[in-house]
Amino acid sequence: MRVILRYLWDLLQRFTRTLDLMMLAALLALMAIGLAVLYSAGEHSMRMVIAQGSRFGVGLLAMWGLSRMPPSQLRNWTPLVYALSMIPLLLVLIVGTGKHGRHWIDLKVFYFQPAELLKLSLPMMVAWYLNREALPPKLKTVLIAAVLIGVPTALILLQPDFGTAMLVGISGAFALYLAGLPWWWFGAAFGAVAATAPVAWFWLLRPYQKDRILTFLNPETDPLGTGWNIIQSKIAIGAGGMTGKGWLQGSQSHLNYLPEHTTDFIFAVLSEEFGWTGVIVVLALYLFVVGRCLWIAADARDGYSRLIAGALGLAFFVYVIVNGGMISGLLPVVGVPMPLLSYGGTSAVSLLAGLGVVMAVRAHRPVHGGR
Repeated sequence: MRVILRYLWDLLQRFTRTLDLMMLAALLALMAIGLAVLYSAGEHSMRMVIAQGSRFGVGLLAMWGLSRMPPSQLRNWTPLVYALSMIPLLLVLIVGTGKHGRHWIDLKVFYFQPAELLKLSLPMMVAWYLNREALPPKLKTVLIAAVLIGVPTALILLQPDFGTAMLVGISGAFALYLAGLPWWWFGAAFGAVAATAPVAWFWLLRPYQKDRILTFLNPETDPLGTGWNIIQSKIAIGAGGMTGKGWLQGSQSHLNYLPEHTTDFIFAVLSEEFGWTGVIVVLALYLFVVGRCLWIAADARDGYSRLIAGALGLAFFVYVIVNGGMISGLLPVVGVPMPLLSYGGTSAVSLLAGLGVVMAVRAHRPVHGGR
């Protein structure tokens, strides 16, 4: 019996040797919390829990597989991965479906959101390119990187999906920042975007997008219409107090006051049922994952590994900030899910796959390396 246990233990160690167990523990805790909140928000639907659990399983397999690939191999495959991820991004504009445009491809078995692939392939591509150039990046390098970021971001905007486009663009910008690009470049870019705001308002934004911005500025102007979502979300957050109403006891979601309570606004459900105590625990887990990514990036021995691990970690942080700001009324509603809590498959799988790349950086860190 001891020999069998020893064999199983050695097998487990070989299986998990490339996984960052501390990060994995935090992610598993987030997934468990997410499934518990989803069960409550989804009116005790085991079908939704099983479906989301299966997606987590696929994501964990992707994480494990990518963690076993040396960053040098990932670097060699990056241009191909980037090019292949652009194909469904173009295809969705032709055959896609969605409530406000074409965001999804119906594969009959499940709905596939091509834009989610770019959350991983875009920062990988920018890191691949920057690693081949002299750092900090010069003007030519920045312009080429801007094209690599801008083309897929523009295609996502055409769907239109402003929230995902923003997150994809930011993930690429983080790679530029970590490569040593000064802050004033980002300030200039922000100023240029702000200068085009009037043009975007009159010519690019759709009516529902304008309503979201106006609702963000003053949701009480239409409390039964466009302001309903954010008002009910803030009520749910406030109703939770310090310790919450208790699991399965949230009235905002169970009485259908809170919209999209299994997807974009699921963090409001957690706030109502578990209060600030639950919110602090979840945010602490998120911050631990982000901090772990940044520590792995700082400890990396080559430029590509450092850029990709740092960019993916900072992008994960932005996902949390944007969704948290959205459901609390601090940011406009842009349809960004809360990582590992919101119901959805493509986003969960792409997120876990990206963290698998970060784990690969740690697992295959050479003793000595180049840039």
